[in-house]
Amino acid sequence: MQAIVISTYGAPEVLHLTDLPDPVPAQGEVLIRVKAFGLNHAEAYMRAGAWGEVAAVPGIECAGVVEADPSGRLAPGARVVAILGGMGRTRNGSYAELVTVPAANVAVVNSSLGWAELAAVPEVYATAWYGLFGNLNLQAGERVLVRGATSSLGQAAVNLAVDHGARVLATTRNPAHAPLLKGLGAEDVLIDDGRLAAQVDRRATPVDAVFDLIGNSALRDSLATVGPRGRVCQLGFLGGFEPVRGFDPIADLPTGVQLSFFGSAFVLGGPEFPLADVPLDAIYAKVESGALRAGPVRVFRFDEIVEAHRVMESGEALGKMTVTVG
Repeated sequence: MQAIVISTYGAPEVLHLTDLPDPVPAQGEVLIRVKAFGLNHAEAYMRAGAWGEVAAVPGIECAGVVEADPSGRLAPGARVVAILGGMGRTRNGSYAELVTVPAANVAVVNSSLGWAELAAVPEVYATAWYGLFGNLNLQAGERVLVRGATSSLGQAAVNLAVDHGARVLATTRNPAHAPLLKGLGAEDVLIDDGRLAAQVDRRATPVDAVFDLIGNSALRDSLATVGPRGRVCQLGFLGGFEPVRGFDPIADLPTGVQLSFFGSAFVLGGPEFPLADVPLDAIYAKVESGALRAGPVRVFRFDEIVEAHRVMESGEALGKMTVTVG
């Protein structure tokens, strides 16, 4: 099979197309013929070596057809999506014509969407779903602040929160991106200058929950934006990996505020965060109907992977990008 490998840790140019032996599924695994995969910042971190030693073939999600299932549960040719299960980190990932994935990380999809469209959904929508409704327990009518909303995961969170009946405050660093977020249903857009707590106070708009993709650099400010029974969930590191220096719960964690973390790369599809709990079929149905705007903003060919990573790291995509295989 053909696969894209990390030749050495570094810039996008380290990604090379090569031939590898076809993988063979073990018991408890499914062999998938990859038709398309989504691009994720986690893959850029892995490629650059920021997460230590990882598998040679990157890629944490895909859409495709079942090639073989030793258990007999999934018939050959079944349309599926797969998310994580160690892909790209502890086992070769989805930047390949074939990939083996733990069966618990594979879901059958009943959708007529094309492969590039199917691949735009799994990782970001599953992560957004768990963050919003698992960690944050978001309820209809509550106000949620989505920090880092122009990212593909941020847009997924805005989409799901609005669809759920929540009131969304979305953030961006670039005022030119405000119409995009308004178009997704955000009731207001804040320009993130690192001091959102002051903006929320001035607008007298109490926040019940924060879906934070900026990470450690914004943590203290995010905690200060919510009310005394507010919830903050950190899900990303768009602001960098530098730890929070001198964090003191007594001084920095307001009384009554709940802080949590959701690291999809390590737990999604596992026994405590099963993929089966994510309503993927319902999400795909809403994408097909137009109720959720989840299509890829750009689609690349397999041999355009270096350019795809360059665009992803530039921050210019403003949404989910996918790559078709074959």
